[in-house]
Amino acid sequence: MSNVSSDLLTGLLKDVSRTFYKTLRVLPSAIRPQIGLAYLLARTTDTIADTDIVSRENRLDALTLLRERILNTGKTSPLQFERLAEKQTSGAEKTLLLRSEESVKILSTFSEADQERVRDVLKTIISGQELDLNRFAAGTATNIVALTNDAELDDYTYRVAGCVGEFWTKMCRAHLFPNAPLDYDLLIRNGVRFGKGLQYVNILRDLPKDLRQGRCYLPKDTLQAAALKPSDLLLPEVEARFRPLYNNYLDRCEAHLAVGWSYTNSLPRNQLRVRLACAWPVLIGVKTVEKLRRENPLDATKRIKVGRDEIRSIIVNSIALLPFRRHWEGQYHLPEAPFGK
Repeated sequence: MSNVSSDLLTGLLKDVSRTFYKTLRVLPSAIRPQIGLAYLLARTTDTIADTDIVSRENRLDALTLLRERILNTGKTSPLQFERLAEKQTSGAEKTLLLRSEESVKILSTFSEADQERVRDVLKTIISGQELDLNRFAAGTATNIVALTNDAELDDYTYRVAGCVGEFWTKMCRAHLFPNAPLDYDLLIRNGVRFGKGLQYVNILRDLPKDLRQGRCYLPKDTLQAAALKPSDLLLPEVEARFRPLYNNYLDRCEAHLAVGWSYTNSLPRNQLRVRLACAWPVLIGVKTVEKLRRENPLDATKRIKVGRDEIRSIIVNSIALLPFRRHWEGQYHLPEAPFGK
């Protein structure tokens, strides 16, 4: 790997996501660069989509340009996101945009098959980001736009996260255990649900912030069934009325995470590094759900999250338990009746 590639896939990745970087570090070297680059490019597109100080049209244009460069279609002129970079308050995200051309060039160093896998997942992720920008175009803190129904929510969670579980599975299968006797189709389906579960954690945790940006990922029809409007969720005192509906989505989230834990334990037992890399986000997600069940999720003054010490404890304990199958599998108790498919 070149010095430029190493710098981007280590230093910059660590700066833009300390939690994911821990996962990336433990992955086998055969898949670490590909998954690291896919994440780095996804963070770049996410940064573009989230720069709301820039007009929606300009952000959509920038996403189109970056997608064309990633997919190797259309114009091949160097990416120039200096104006977008100037709008960033995070130095790491500014660097992410300024070095996007270097990131894209790393893709060509991979095999054709790996390039296709990375391009496929980023194409899907970008489609979700574009859909969001168009769907919530009129959204403001005083005009909150909500998804219509659960079908839209399921589609969204696939586009931005479920597809990542699919990509991860394909990459692992190709490079780490191509001949292992396992149900590959089931592994793919469970990988999708794994990714969806992690996105549900984000949606349910970030509800107050999203509402104040004019976005509500909890569907309008389920809110109406509970005699609620998206704007009602701006009020922390509505929590008692909102809690039954919210708990239903926490149940759904936890059921997806349970499938993620099953996915982790269905991987070949000699894939210790991949098992750890999968276990950590599941266990952190479960801990987040526990906190969301106890705290008021509508209170915008308090961000509910798992602290660094708790994350460190999860990582250390999981490593210690890895050789002991019963204790390892007992880290997470599966719900009796997982939701849906």
